[in-house]
Amino acid sequence: MSGTSLDGIDVAIVDIQGRRIQPVAFHSTPYEERVRQAILGVSNTTATTAEIARLHFLLGQLYAGAVQQACRRSRIPLNSIRLVGCHGQTIYHQGEKAPFLGRSVAATLQIGEAGVLAEQLGVPVVSDFRTRDMAAGGRGAPLVPYVDYLLFRHPRKGRVALNIGGIANITAIPPNAQPAKVIAFDTGPGNMVIDALATEFTRGRQHFDRNGRIARQGRLDRRLLNRLLAHPYYRQPPPKTAGREQYGVEFIARLRKLLPLQDLITTATALTTAAIALGIDRFIKPRMRVDEIIASGGGVHNRTLMAYLQAFLPNIRITRSDEFGIDPDAKEAVAFAVLAYETNRRRASNLPSATGAAHAVVLGKITC
Repeated sequence: MSGTSLDGIDVAIVDIQGRRIQPVAFHSTPYEERVRQAILGVSNTTATTAEIARLHFLLGQLYAGAVQQACRRSRIPLNSIRLVGCHGQTIYHQGEKAPFLGRSVAATLQIGEAGVLAEQLGVPVVSDFRTRDMAAGGRGAPLVPYVDYLLFRHPRKGRVALNIGGIANITAIPPNAQPAKVIAFDTGPGNMVIDALATEFTRGRQHFDRNGRIARQGRLDRRLLNRLLAHPYYRQPPPKTAGREQYGVEFIARLRKLLPLQDLITTATALTTAAIALGIDRFIKPRMRVDEIIASGGGVHNRTLMAYLQAFLPNIRITRSDEFGIDPDAKEAVAFAVLAYETNRRRASNLPSATGAAHAVVLGKITC
């Protein structure tokens, strides 16, 4: 898995037997800065087909190397790996249909050539997970809720699985719920805006706000926060998705004109958590009891962010996925291992209640 934060390639090695999901090892390989910049250079912007094609094949090589490195680090023989699930790097995602050449189309593109992975690793690879859901009328996201449901459902407790990656998203699982009752959507920015501002503030020395130290020293501008939260996206009912299209370069450029950088980082941290809280208050609490929130993703390491989140949701227990045996940094990589497993068995693994698809479908393409 390599997500919108562009911090690197996460590899989870998972033992799956039926419905038993057992993470075995996890390793993250950071992107070289020049690779990171190249990905940014082709994301949601005009780029040449040559640039995209070369990066597509290069990422296949890097993904294969990351799997090999994860096996070496964890002392797991490469030949014990039976299947690889690869989400790829999203460079464009338009989940809703829009006019194009006289037709109405949705579109998504994840790069990282599965054929290169399969050739270098010698195992089948499942990739391109989002397109079949979109062909069935869905937004192609979020896909992780299917795995959240398998991991965290409870007969008596209402739970919200929260992932704070580049984008923040939630999966709400009512007590003793059937899959059709799961509610899932992107709440808004996760770490993406904070990371971009922190990179600028530190002049490239770090690409995130370590432990939330910068945000802790800045000033929260409540007027700007309220102005940002007035955006129609936060009132739009699910299913819905967000990404670099909404919170990328143009969004950052608009913010930069409004406040000093340090105060912007503080306010962006509050925006992430306030948007999560709004999503839960507006769209989850009216439908189910929320007993606890199970958080994962890089945002759980930001102490200021997590403190804001608890302040916005004072009456809900907030815990982390490692309490349930899932490394918070590994959960999305674990999820795509599980989705690949389901695809390999020709089982549907999207949740139409989360993506808006007309029906459940088998996700992805298998490269043998």
